[in-house]
Amino acid sequence: MAYTIGLDFGTNSVRCLIVDVTNGDELGTSVHEYETGQAGIILDSADHNLARQNPADYLKGIEAAVKEAVQQAKKADKDFDTSQIIGIGIDTTGSTPIPVNKNGTPLSMLDESRPLYKGRDEFKDNPNACAWLWKDHTGHAEAAEITELAEKEHPEYLAKCGGIYSSEWFFSKVLHCLRTDPKVFEAAYSWVECCDYIPGVLTGEQKPDALKRSRCAAGHKAMFDQQRGGLPAKDFLAKLDPKLGELRDRLYEKTYTVETQAGKLTEQWAEKLGLPAGIPVAVGAFDAHLGAVGSGIAPGKLVKIIGTSSCDMLVSQSSRQLPDIPGICGIVDGSILPGFFGLEAGQSAVGDIFNWFVNYIQPGGEPAGSHEALTERAAKLKPGQSGLLALDWNNGNRTILVDQRLTGLLLGQTLHTRPEEIYRALIEATAFGALTIINRFAEYGVKVTEVINCGGIAEKNPLLMQIYADVTGREMKISRSAQSCALGAAIAAAVVAGQANGGYDNFAHAQAAMCGVKETTYKPIAENQKVYQQLYRLYSQLHDAFGTQDWSGKMANVMKDLLNIKDSVNP
Repeated sequence: MAYTIGLDFGTNSVRCLIVDVTNGDELGTSVHEYETGQAGIILDSADHNLARQNPADYLKGIEAAVKEAVQQAKKADKDFDTSQIIGIGIDTTGSTPIPVNKNGTPLSMLDESRPLYKGRDEFKDNPNACAWLWKDHTGHAEAAEITELAEKEHPEYLAKCGGIYSSEWFFSKVLHCLRTDPKVFEAAYSWVECCDYIPGVLTGEQKPDALKRSRCAAGHKAMFDQQRGGLPAKDFLAKLDPKLGELRDRLYEKTYTVETQAGKLTEQWAEKLGLPAGIPVAVGAFDAHLGAVGSGIAPGKLVKIIGTSSCDMLVSQSSRQLPDIPGICGIVDGSILPGFFGLEAGQSAVGDIFNWFVNYIQPGGEPAGSHEALTERAAKLKPGQSGLLALDWNNGNRTILVDQRLTGLLLGQTLHTRPEEIYRALIEATAFGALTIINRFAEYGVKVTEVINCGGIAEKNPLLMQIYADVTGREMKISRSAQSCALGAAIAAAVVAGQANGGYDNFAHAQAAMCGVKETTYKPIAENQKVYQQLYRLYSQLHDAFGTQDWSGKMANVMKDLLNIKDSVNP
């Protein structure tokens, strides 16, 4: 028997999965919630754009989650032994860069007993010295500045990332730190993505100059292109700020894909975790990308990772010429599977929108305003029955507008509007956003022949899945694993272990053995689909009117059209 470990560092917690590489059976699983901040996120009531994490939570999470998963595996199979574990794979959120010193220690974790680290107390309590979580949008002005300069001088930098640089991405965050907290910027020798930091810690290759940097992170979030010379040119970065240009020399020139070993598990960490020392650790990648691997991604298969936000992943053979696609998050060779371009899109909020409504608006209080109660009542409504229409931009728009300064909208409410009607309209809005992404891919010749969903919402919410099927006109399948991101990381671990050690020599063979979909699927209901086609036309009208600069037209029809649709389904 051979097993691998997948470690999934999410927005609120770290998950550990122990997987049988022969068939994908999950022998042990555990979740450790981050301790710092609100649900693991450091927030600022004065700035809704700020979202940070404590890197120390990651390290505590590794130890707690692995040990618990091992205990579960031993209970599930009395013959299981940790000596059978042949590798570790890692995925994280991103872009989640961390300012580190020359040894690769996050500034927020500097050892207080070492007097050479002046200002250590300030760093320890300073959010700017922590990990800048993917959903941190404090760098929105810097993102616009990067976009403007690239459009003028290097449009090729933007060509593979949708034409607009996002505040969710690497250089926006680093430049914002330079502008707003120069002490932290000056103290940082380099900045390291979380998905590079964790493998570095486990393998002892933590120093920024020695880390094997992730192609996934660099290509999708830092405008890295090996054929073009790697990262954006030093003189380009220097025009944004001379110190940003100097930082480029302390970043990286080469990147690696997930079939590459980052190194081997150190004896120190092996002893902490009760695992064999020297087993390979895969180069890290982002959660959505390895979630796609764990869901069986292949050409034509769109994988939707639906959680607090969503990521939509596609692959296309590297030998095929692909057009640049405006508004998507990137086209990067090898970012998901070796030998394939990885295409990423997504929505900045999905589950977060539903949580906002339940936790902040608190309609009806408990239990009437819970997710379960609202879903149950919303399921009794027909499409269009509420007369409501929403935009899914409560956390900005990731794709296709790439504008984190956009906000949410609810249209059509009356004095009779009920909480469950709003809840359903919010679900529908995220479905309309999902269809907009699919349409953008199709517009540029990237066809979607199959949709596989994964994540907690896809697992637990049949209403949402049915609405997505009805809105998109496509059957919705669900990944067999409830932990597809961690499973994808475990698949990467099986590949870096290699066939000689009980793993696999390529991803195709590993996926064939370890992936699958559930028997339950959701097919479009023709009657519902007709109504949603009408609503989507109105959604598209709002989308263009509020989201694009060159839109011209009228919106006087929208409210009345919503009422007409409402009347037609409520005869």
